[in-house]
Amino acid sequence: MLKERNGNKPIESEEQLELEKTIKYQAQEFLKEFNSNLPEAMELEYEGFYRRGFFVTKKRYAVIEEGNIIAKGLELVRRDWAPIAKNAQEDVLYAVLNEGNVNAAVEVVKEALIKLKSRNVNRDDLVIHTQITKSLDKYKQIAPHVVAARIMEDHGMKVQRGDILRYVIIKGKGSISSRAVPYQYVDKNTEFDINYYISNQLIPAVSRIMSSFGYTVEELEQLDSKEKNKH
Repeated sequence: MLKERNGNKPIESEEQLELEKTIKYQAQEFLKEFNSNLPEAMELEYEGFYRRGFFVTKKRYAVIEEGNIIAKGLELVRRDWAPIAKNAQEDVLYAVLNEGNVNAAVEVVKEALIKLKSRNVNRDDLVIHTQITKSLDKYKQIAPHVVAARIMEDHGMKVQRGDILRYVIIKGKGSISSRAVPYQYVDKNTEFDINYYISNQLIPAVSRIMSSFGYTVEELEQLDSKEKNKH
């Protein structure tokens, strides 16, 4: 959950607050009447009142309730996305849903790009978590987490179905999968593939929201270019 920060909570008019109070009251009254006519084992529950929401599909959406982002199906609630992408998407959603400020969302993306391109990013923010769902010899496609798992087995560690692997993508030649390395084997000299984290993690996650405001992938990738021209 993302908490309110820096007091950036929208100012609600007395009319809006009164309307919200009325809606919540009417919802509770409706529940009482509706549930009174249901069989004893059944009950309709009240989930919440959401002032703003962002819907990609009916199974992928985010809403805000009392300063907290509640998301379903988006990258920020999936473990197979790096924190740098998940946190940026969450901050973008917060700017849009809590503050109603698309410009603030743009700044979030810009700052994430600057961090990555300057390599001023915590290594933990680049870690991807993926679960092994079957024995390694059953995988037909050699995905990054499978490569990482085989590296671990080459080092004498047994990887079993259900294990959660932590890996990063390092710079080098060959496919993305061939450059997946278990996080425990990363050291201070490891050079991460920053382009991968921009093109395959950060931009896809934030464009899920920003595309609705007219931003293309290409525009998002270049948001930090003005910052460069200042120096």
